[in-house]
Amino acid sequence: MASRIKTVLEMIKFEHSVFALPFALTGALLAARWTRHSWPSLRQILWIIVAMVAARSAAMTMNRIADLRFDRENPRTKQRALPAGTLTLQFARLFTAVAVTMFFIAAWQLNPLALKLAPLAIAILFFYSFTKRFTTWSHLFLGFALGISPAAAWIAITGSLDTRMLILCAAVTLWVGGFDVLYACQDIDYDRSAGLFSVPKRFGIAKALFIARIMHIGVIAFLAGLALSFGLPWPAWAGIAVVASLLGYEHSLVKADDLSRLDAAFFTVNGYISMLFLLFWGAAAAVWRV
Repeated sequence: MASRIKTVLEMIKFEHSVFALPFALTGALLAARWTRHSWPSLRQILWIIVAMVAARSAAMTMNRIADLRFDRENPRTKQRALPAGTLTLQFARLFTAVAVTMFFIAAWQLNPLALKLAPLAIAILFFYSFTKRFTTWSHLFLGFALGISPAAAWIAITGSLDTRMLILCAAVTLWVGGFDVLYACQDIDYDRSAGLFSVPKRFGIAKALFIARIMHIGVIAFLAGLALSFGLPWPAWAGIAVVASLLGYEHSLVKADDLSRLDAAFFTVNGYISMLFLLFWGAAAAVWRV
């Protein structure tokens, strides 16, 4: 049983929930402080976490189902659970259905608008899995799938949407899109042979790294714009400086002729970025005079 659970968690890359969840929680903190001058309730936070984990689990499993043929052919992915046969396609489909059900239950527990928008959120998450078949910019679709999380959290807290949250959505979209461009550099040869689309395939690795840098410069610009729009205090600006420093370090690890440290850039650094962002912006929310 423990082995099976471990295999499922590996299939959905459960540890990667750390990437989007802190941004969603930041959106929840800003929403409660701006609209109610208080904090989200424990109940709201718990259901937001359930919604985030369930939605991401459903999306990742759908991605594995959609890409099963490619995962079997790609040397880098053929040992994953579905192509290796350690989990069945039937199980993956059932797991997806359960995760989607849990997401809808969480949305229902939050507020009516969250529930009404839940099908749209699932559609966005599932659509990403097919974009690499027809567009070079599938990385931005992945970014947007995670980028909607701060706006979703704002809706979960308030039952409405402040359009300024779209600035944070844009920042997360570019952040995720940028590091997915970096990650896709590993698969450039397979993408060419399989007829899949990606920024590295179209532009080459050197130009792809440059495009990822431009995306991440955009992240800092959007975060600064968001901090200005809400009049956030100094910890928010310190957090932006930390994010900028870590993004710079991430790019220093990856060279066009040396991708050997890409895993460190993708997993470790981006995990620190999201967690430290929540820490600094949570501190900003705590001292924020609204």
